[in-house]
Amino acid sequence: MYGQSLKDTVAEMAKVPSSCVVTGNGSDDLLDCAVRAFAVPGDRIAHPNPTFVMLPVFARINSIVPVPVPLTGNFENDIDALLAVDARITYLCSPNNPIPVATDPARLRDAIARSRGLVILDEAYAEFAGENGILHDAPALERVLVCRTLSKAYGLAGLRVGYATASESIVTTMETSRGPFKLNALAEHAAVAAMTSDRAWVEAHAREAVVNRDRLAAELTSRGFSVLPSAANFLLVPTPTAFDIAARLRARGIAVRPFRDLPALGDAVRITVGPWEIMQRLLNAMDA
Repeated sequence: MYGQSLKDTVAEMAKVPSSCVVTGNGSDDLLDCAVRAFAVPGDRIAHPNPTFVMLPVFARINSIVPVPVPLTGNFENDIDALLAVDARITYLCSPNNPIPVATDPARLRDAIARSRGLVILDEAYAEFAGENGILHDAPALERVLVCRTLSKAYGLAGLRVGYATASESIVTTMETSRGPFKLNALAEHAAVAAMTSDRAWVEAHAREAVVNRDRLAAELTSRGFSVLPSAANFLLVPTPTAFDIAARLRARGIAVRPFRDLPALGDAVRITVGPWEIMQRLLNAMDA
């Protein structure tokens, strides 16, 4: 009913009991379920600003009040300011999105220890961050839900598969707050195959993405762009001509995502990293 084969696979990978794993129709489905399960209308959810664009949407859909909190000066989650909201739920994202900066793991654990309510830690880009994350430790930490997805490093965004670890009581509460049919059979089987027989391939290509990310950042810097540090599989490039660059690249068959007026940054372009031959096409187009 709740994707048991995938739960067992995640449990073996994360070295946690399968009763401490919850699966969903993408990690965004898990965020929506957690907000609905652990807050009531009128409660607040504190979140970094900017962050995953759907988080405040899920809050409002469930009549929860999203409270945006600016990032620190070095673009990490501002733990003290987030906890000062004293919200029923505190959402953290590391590495963040669209600003791909990771927050010090010790600060994340500090937030979990000090929060009065549930902490949701979104680790969608963990495979590119060079850190183990908190997936294994989540059940013992009791008040945290650690979410991951197969949409990024695994490349299965169209199948909509997400998973999370937490204490057994958190998992039980989430699974009783939703309907039974969250994963279709094809998505579940593909996810299990990707996490077992294809796992070495995924890890190798994640490492390749990190190498290409850093190489692309150096190339863009040499062309006069200011590139933010990244622990994800994309770069964020603040530039007042973000939308013009995106339109000109689109005309050359290359898609990047422009953002308007990000806090403390202004307009910026997000560039997803891929095989180097594609990154070279991007650079050639920008030079042109």
